[in-house]
Amino acid sequence: MSYHHRNDQTFYDSFSRLFHDGYEMITDNSLERAIDSASFEYVMRRIRETHLHGSSCTIVLCGAETPNRRYVDWEIHASLHQQMGMVGIGLPTIKWEGQGTWKPARLQDNIDAGYATWTLWENLASRPAMLNQLIEQALGASKRLINNTRSRMLRNA
Repeated sequence: MSYHHRNDQTFYDSFSRLFHDGYEMITDNSLERAIDSASFEYVMRRIRETHLHGSSCTIVLCGAETPNRRYVDWEIHASLHQQMGMVGIGLPTIKWEGQGTWKPARLQDNIDAGYATWTLWENLASRPAMLNQLIEQALGASKRLINNTRSRMLRNA
């Protein structure tokens, strides 16, 4: 799981209680805190070895500040590099732009490409079984659809 810890911890806790503890649909390997290094290569290696190992899909919880967080971008980058499935979930705090939502650019690239799946928090709250469908759809997407060409974020926006 990838999310902005400071702003979205409450939603993460609710999600984890419901889908990890309650339905046992997911295994949570999210970063508990930032990795203490300025080296992109070191951080990416730690994300791959410690947090993505054994996972098949990354869930990105998207709140108001999620698109500004470099660790979220780096986790998405590492997940796509390992050809993992990707599910984005818009939290109630997400910013809206017209009819669309403001989400991490690398995630949006892959939603647009048809690789990542997307839903809003309220959809999952009313239909928890939908998460399995989104994960299976993400895992079934052709790896050729992955778009991981965007430059990585060097700092938080």
